Amino acid sequence: MELQNNLIDTFAEFKELKNIDRPTMIGVLKDVFTSTLSKLFGEDSKFDVIVNDSNGDIEIWRSRVVVDDDEFVDEYTQISLSEAQKIDEDFEVGEEYSDEIKLENFGRRAILALKQNLQAKILEREKDNVYLKYKDKVGEIIVGEIYQIWKREILVLDDEGTELILPKSEQIPNDRYRKGDTLRAVVLSVELRNGTPYIKLSRTAPVFLERLFELEIPEILDGLITIKKIVRMPGERAKVAVESYDERVDPVGACVGMKGSRIHGIVRELHNENIDIINYTTNTQLYIQRALSPAKISSIKINQVEKKADVYLNPDQVSLAIGKGGLNIKLASQLVGYTIDVYREVNEDEDDVDLDEFSDEIETWIIDELKSIGCDTARSVLDLNVEELEKRTDLEEETIQEVIKILKAEFE
Repeated sequence: MELQNNLIDTFAEFKELKNIDRPTMIGVLKDVFTSTLSKLFGEDSKFDVIVNDSNGDIEIWRSRVVVDDDEFVDEYTQISLSEAQKIDEDFEVGEEYSDEIKLENFGRRAILALKQNLQAKILEREKDNVYLKYKDKVGEIIVGEIYQIWKREILVLDDEGTELILPKSEQIPNDRYRKGDTLRAVVLSVELRNGTPYIKLSRTAPVFLERLFELEIPEILDGLITIKKIVRMPGERAKVAVESYDERVDPVGACVGMKGSRIHGIVRELHNENIDIINYTTNTQLYIQRALSPAKISSIKINQVEKKADVYLNPDQVSLAIGKGGLNIKLASQLVGYTIDVYREVNEDEDDVDLDEFSDEIETWIIDELKSIGCDTARSVLDLNVEELEKRTDLEEETIQEVIKILKAEFE
């Protein structure tokens, strides 16, 4: 009885910890007993394992066929007629004889093996349940508690204690984490590694931003507004193209909300990531124009075959189109699916010189740095002051001063 109680305690303990439903647990228990019985009494033996659903008591009944004494050859599958009639004299050859096998008769070694097999099976079933549960949650937002912080990843626990991983590559650069903090992220992928579910979370994936929009903006969840595409530089900037199927609904206004009330909640979650919401259109020229906002474009030349667009702007709009570190133009290109090149419109009455003409006086990498912010001519550089150039490039003040001196000399 002590051995049985020990086994049942193990059964109850794992049911409590692993949150597996009772019918499943009983099925696991029967499978484990049947496997052990086959090893002890042979694979041809027939057993019926009965688990009492109310108290967990286990009964094991073995079935054997009654045979003539001279045909008796296998004690595990047969019982002789004379032996059967000692129990009940009405037994006849060919009938089925059932007797109960007590757990105490198994021996301690068999009981220990049963317990270990039970634990292994339950853990295996629990892993399968976790895998299937989270396989259906890919692309959904989950809320978890930060349990452990490592250099390359963070361990997060959900409300059932399931372990989830947020790798460094999926963390927003500005995120700061502490153990015990609550974290929101999207389930990016689920896979089995050596039989154990590996659930990867993300806060940088575009789908995370999409789910945040659905949470904050009812019109998106209701289908009145559709998100056509999202591109992000996590923690820096994002562009979201939206479209409304109801002409009475302004998709951009609905996403921003009264005084920015809706978008502010999303921006806070993403640690002040700038979000540009753009009204989607199939008019490529207009779409590019909107994507490059806040810059005001003078004209656009589109090559639909090569998916290229040459954009012309007034000098004071070039840096706005390109953005800090070229981020605005990069995201705009990703959003519309075109390679965008920005060109500065020059007044025909105004002399100007291409920066490449100064390659014998200014190092190539400095010229490239200036071009990256839209300054491809001498006057486009001179139109900006030293502070502005230092802020927008990685150049030292001393270097900028020297460049300005060289360029000014050209016009003096």
